[in-house]
Amino acid sequence: MKQLSAAETAFSSVQWLFFIFANTVVVPISVGMAFELPSHDIAVILRSSLIFTGVACMLQGLIGHKYPLMEGHSGVMWGVVLNLSAAAPALGMSLPSVGGGIATGMLLAGAVVLVLGALGLLSLIQRVFTPMVMSVYLFLLTFQLILIFFKGMLTFSDDGKLVLPVSLFSISVAILVSLLKIKGSPLLSNFSILIGMTAGWIGYLLLFQSEAAGSAASGFSFFILFPFGSPNLNAGIVFITFLASLMNLSNTLASVQAAAQLYGEEPAEKRVNRSYLLSGMYSIVGALSGLVSYAPFASSIGFLESTRILHLRPFLIGGALMSLLGIVPFLGGILATLPITVGNAVLFTAYLQLFGTSLKSLQGTVFNSVTIYRLAAPVLVGISIMNMDPASFTSLPVFVQPIVTNGFIMGVLVSILLEKMVNWEKEEEVNRQESV
Repeated sequence: MKQLSAAETAFSSVQWLFFIFANTVVVPISVGMAFELPSHDIAVILRSSLIFTGVACMLQGLIGHKYPLMEGHSGVMWGVVLNLSAAAPALGMSLPSVGGGIATGMLLAGAVVLVLGALGLLSLIQRVFTPMVMSVYLFLLTFQLILIFFKGMLTFSDDGKLVLPVSLFSISVAILVSLLKIKGSPLLSNFSILIGMTAGWIGYLLLFQSEAAGSAASGFSFFILFPFGSPNLNAGIVFITFLASLMNLSNTLASVQAAAQLYGEEPAEKRVNRSYLLSGMYSIVGALSGLVSYAPFASSIGFLESTRILHLRPFLIGGALMSLLGIVPFLGGILATLPITVGNAVLFTAYLQLFGTSLKSLQGTVFNSVTIYRLAAPVLVGISIMNMDPASFTSLPVFVQPIVTNGFIMGVLVSILLEKMVNWEKEEEVNRQESV
């Protein structure tokens, strides 16, 4: 790998900072609003998120899996937390009661991971999340993120109508980043995400009223203990959170395997285990401070493939800068003015690469009219549920709804069941004999 110059390292570090920030800032704000916290508490949680996300990235890069993979709030867990908070009235629970159950589930999941690591049993997870399950995971993650970022780069008025000027501007930013990636010189292509975010940010401020993503400047606190509610034993909430947290572990395996493939090497078991242990500790810290569970972002592979800068140093510097934003409120307040629509437009383009990663994970796999169900059933079931109104499932028990309405979780669960219940190798052998 060619060494980066000082200028390339500096620009790459800032590019990583923008990527990490854009993937982080909306999560604590949306969750804080869902639990109806006062603005000061949301600002404190946001600051905690900025600091801890940067630290989590650096620890994974230095002593965990040692790849430049963003460690951030899990999209799976984010959706589960928002669904549970929205379902609180139907469950007959207060928001602090639901929040306390979520905290208990996260604490329990983190403790289980640490125990499995201490006993050397983390390899059990790899037996559940087989290569085909990982392929299903990557496809569903691609569709879930693309849907989120496509909707996020569009702007709607209060009556639900599309605001054309802002939406067209965001689409033009996505097109600019794509053209820089496809048609630009190697240097422009490598920094297409940074150029897109910077140009989009400046253009938005010139054309439209600033739309701050949030404020990290109010107050001086850095930590609130159990801001959403003290831990409790609401069995249904605890079970759903615990199950989703364990499902979230598949992020680690999928991300490390995809990164190792990108680097042309086999992922060392020790590195995977260290990453698991760090994720377990992050789950405990997140439960204490009101942060959504962390996991390595498989979507970082799309970022790496877009920039083609695989060096670890810019990633570590980007993580350090991220923590600095939380420590120095003024800096965080400045970057928080990055328009959400612009951030989503750039991320939409960056994550198109993740679809290629999904396809690469199937290399060497041949499907026939029977074995295609191994991939098609879980992926299409998951996508179908993603596009259904959650209200359609209200006739189901309320404790089951957050899981059943999550297309990502259901698709992965279907894949795991198919892998355990069907001998696909036997089916492939029967097909080969019939075709002779």
